[in-house]
Amino acid sequence: MMYTAQGAPDKDQLVLQYAPLVKLIAYQLMAKLPSSVQVDDLIQNGMIGLLDAIGRYQEGLGAQFETYAAQRVRGAMLDGLRENDWLPRGLRRDMRRVEGAINALEQKHGRPPLESELAEALGMALTDYQKMLHEARGHQLVYLEDLTDTGDDAYLERHLASSQLDPLAALLDHDMRETLVRAIGDLPEREKIMMALYYDEELNLREIGEVLGVTESRVCQLHTQAIARLRSRILGATSAIEGDKRGRGKKARTKE
Repeated sequence: MMYTAQGAPDKDQLVLQYAPLVKLIAYQLMAKLPSSVQVDDLIQNGMIGLLDAIGRYQEGLGAQFETYAAQRVRGAMLDGLRENDWLPRGLRRDMRRVEGAINALEQKHGRPPLESELAEALGMALTDYQKMLHEARGHQLVYLEDLTDTGDDAYLERHLASSQLDPLAALLDHDMRETLVRAIGDLPEREKIMMALYYDEELNLREIGEVLGVTESRVCQLHTQAIARLRSRILGATSAIEGDKRGRGKKARTKE
């Protein structure tokens, strides 16, 4: 490490020396993240991690500084990704309940459930259910934590910090693309039209409301509900694939 005349780590020189490392890690992560993530945000969080590493590092710990700094930089970037996931945990739990109800009712009736059926299954008045959909606007198709196999954040460190596939890879392979296409095709007609207008035609919610003859608030509800339907189908398929992979792995170890 570089030190000042007083024997303290020279922060300015270390920042200059390891800034390229921060950028390298940021671009490595960017290759595994959705396009909505900005590389500048990763770099900014990474620099905070670098400064933290400089302040905390002790040579007596036995690790080379670059190795230690890389861990702190990557950790700071992952922390930033988690913090930017703004949907409150309470609403996330509510939407998971909606997704569970969608899955159960689809299994029972063999068709997409109506809003009134979902509200009843959740023990809510229809107006309260629709209010919850509106409050959960911005609900995403995939969250980084969705594909954990332990219920914690370990998946992020294992997959984003390595050369393995990223958390969205399951959506990019052939099986998941096919599942998503089928799930969109199975949406109720109004939700299917709304998704096409929003994602294909790039209309805003107000413009979609004018096309459908409903309020902007109602379009927001339809969008959240459509995302919940897609998540129910996609994450169910992902769980099945992961379970199948684990099963094949166990059989292979048994044969060995």
